Amino acid sequence: MSFQSRRAQRLGGASLLLLGAAATPAFAQTPAQDKSSTEIPAVTVTAPSPIVRRAVVPSRNPGRGTRTARVRNREQAAEATPATAAPAIPQQGVLPVVTNQFATVTVVPNEEIRREGGGQLGDLLFSKPGITGSSFAPGASSRPIIRGLDVNRVGIVENGTNSSGASDLGEDHFVPIDPLATNQIEVVRGPAALRYGSTSIGGVVSATNNRIPDAVPSCAPSFQAYGLPTKAPLASASTSPCVTAETRTAFSSVDRGVESGVLLDTGGGNFAFHADAYGRTTSDYSIPGYPYLNDQSRPVNGRQPNSATRSDGASIGGSYFFQGGYIGASITQNDSLYHIPGIDGADHHTRIDGHQTKINVKGEYHPDATAIDTVRFWAGATDYRHNEIGLADPADLNSDGIRQTFTNKEQEIRTEVQLIPFNARFAEVTTALGFQVGHQELSAPSPDNPGTLFNGLWDPNNSTRVAGYAFNEFKFTAATRAQVAGRIEHVELHGTTPDFPADYLPDGAPQAAIARNPSFTPKSGSIGLLQDLPGGMVGSITAQYVERAPKAAELFSRGGHDATATFDIGNPNLTIETAKSVELGVRRATGPFRFEATVYYTHFDNFIYRRLTGVSCDDDFASCGTPGAELNQAVYSQRNANFRGGEFQSQLDVGAFQGGIWGIENQLDFVRATFSDGTNVPRIPPMRMGGGVFWRDDNWLMRVNLLHAFAQNNVAAIAETPTAGYNLLKAEISYKTKLDRNWFGAREMMAGIVGNNLLNENIRNSVSYNKDEVLMPGIGVRAFANFKF
Repeated sequence: MSFQSRRAQRLGGASLLLLGAAATPAFAQTPAQDKSSTEIPAVTVTAPSPIVRRAVVPSRNPGRGTRTARVRNREQAAEATPATAAPAIPQQGVLPVVTNQFATVTVVPNEEIRREGGGQLGDLLFSKPGITGSSFAPGASSRPIIRGLDVNRVGIVENGTNSSGASDLGEDHFVPIDPLATNQIEVVRGPAALRYGSTSIGGVVSATNNRIPDAVPSCAPSFQAYGLPTKAPLASASTSPCVTAETRTAFSSVDRGVESGVLLDTGGGNFAFHADAYGRTTSDYSIPGYPYLNDQSRPVNGRQPNSATRSDGASIGGSYFFQGGYIGASITQNDSLYHIPGIDGADHHTRIDGHQTKINVKGEYHPDATAIDTVRFWAGATDYRHNEIGLADPADLNSDGIRQTFTNKEQEIRTEVQLIPFNARFAEVTTALGFQVGHQELSAPSPDNPGTLFNGLWDPNNSTRVAGYAFNEFKFTAATRAQVAGRIEHVELHGTTPDFPADYLPDGAPQAAIARNPSFTPKSGSIGLLQDLPGGMVGSITAQYVERAPKAAELFSRGGHDATATFDIGNPNLTIETAKSVELGVRRATGPFRFEATVYYTHFDNFIYRRLTGVSCDDDFASCGTPGAELNQAVYSQRNANFRGGEFQSQLDVGAFQGGIWGIENQLDFVRATFSDGTNVPRIPPMRMGGGVFWRDDNWLMRVNLLHAFAQNNVAAIAETPTAGYNLLKAEISYKTKLDRNWFGAREMMAGIVGNNLLNENIRNSVSYNKDEVLMPGIGVRAFANFKF
């Protein structure tokens, strides 16, 4: 065998198997009713676990058990698992169900992102079972909420590193990950929290794109000679570089919005490169009714006042491929200027001008070793800053200026080592070890009280996190698998707060700033079982014990936050929060009936939450309790709490119709959250249920779906009001086809129209702080087109 052929097998068998064999097949062929009953490809996910299973071949040394398909016996491994197999793409309109993970994973594939749109992850995920968005400024700032848990309990990562904005520091802050530049989104519950940190106790939202290429473009056959990974089988040995391009464009009527993005990929020699740029702009969006429940005197003219947005971004990255792996880097710029709706926002013309510069590095290496299978690493550095701009005096247009500034400088490194599976007699055992370090520096100055103790929401503060974790998977039989994972981390924080009274409701007395240097060592663990069941079903049970250290905002806040209209008071004496949870699930991803059903229960000891007190404040403690003050006092507190709920979604292919398949789908989700005394945890999503019909073939997808949200009357006793239910009716039609390149050189097109809130209902989001002043967008149509060249 030639050197080039052996090299191709080595790196192809290493890197392509990583891409293509990470998930067991989740979809099987549907009944052969007609030509549209095609095989349903597998769903490939990357976020849930550091353990990536690959084909295993027998070792030539029985004393050393088994080895993966890249170690020593590489020629035999290459024959056992073809190196050119690329991960399949889920069929358009098919419910993606992940059955090879130990807890629920919601996947939003690329084509669904293109159809649904949305400027924020919270908007895109708003109707998914068990997930909603904070919707503080729809289309501009909406952070995902999972099972009623938000901000400091939901991690958001992009290509393996933290999104590193300020969305966890205030509901009005945008998430610096734009769906226009995203290829797939995975929402992971359960043990994944141990991989990413205790601040992901509720779940992880993982967005992926090609900003750091992990494979070369499929039109670059020269890479086969180098043994480098490619995205498609290669037809020749040409050495010419190639360029692939994609355009993403959409128009929306409800906000007169326009969005567009361009993505470029190229490669040559041992290198692959990526570049993208995007932008969107919207006007104040249309609403069905009057937005302000408690003030009927303000003109609105059919639109939500002060809700316009503008955002743009760009990125460039590249990777170098070598024998056994690759290393790559990217630099990304995100910019956003958006208005904050609501009475206070409209009166003060409040808007946020945000900017983020982020550098990412990641790599992977597959050594020719007897113990180590794969080494992976991720690193990121972020410089984030946003100004909250508005009128100091609503009657004086000359008082417009910066009211608050937020900065976040954050660095992170994460390394994982996956070991070779070994035979422990009772099971095949695979282990992955991880190490993570992070550092964050925050500030939030304000010009309103220069030189005083209360100059901004908090004084400059910093935190450092160091963590180690381990995942172990046990394959007892082909049908029975288990996972045991653990994590320990150490957190040190440095900041200052006033010397608060015991009840943390200051009475206006002078208070000196005191240095606070708390440290915590949270420990976490999980155990899970995955069992194949009759009828193509898979059952899972997972139990977790997760500790979470308080974050800087919860400890050090002591001032006004204009955009959210709150006066936040941190608690420097907060202790570690502990969650004990269990989750049961049954899933089926094959055949004409696909579904997933999950129930869960979580008990929190020392649950940290932001409690509105009913007291109003202005810019300092002395103003708290003053009649007519503009800010709502919010105090960080701790109490024991219980969360229980469930999620269900299904899709049934009923039969053939007009050359395609028609079917029905439905969903249900609910969460009930109470404190130990039976009172309600504030801002919890309502119970929702819905369903619809669809028709699809190889090119077309048509769908009509109605989601009903019940009224939310389980509200906090102070400063929270009930929320009315609503019906959200959506319809879509899209068309996807291959092109012959005569159409301006395009090789593939997907275009369609989506109708949102077609009943034009008044929709208020019960989890939003400003829900009594902000309506969700009314009836609207979104037209989109996506071309690949």
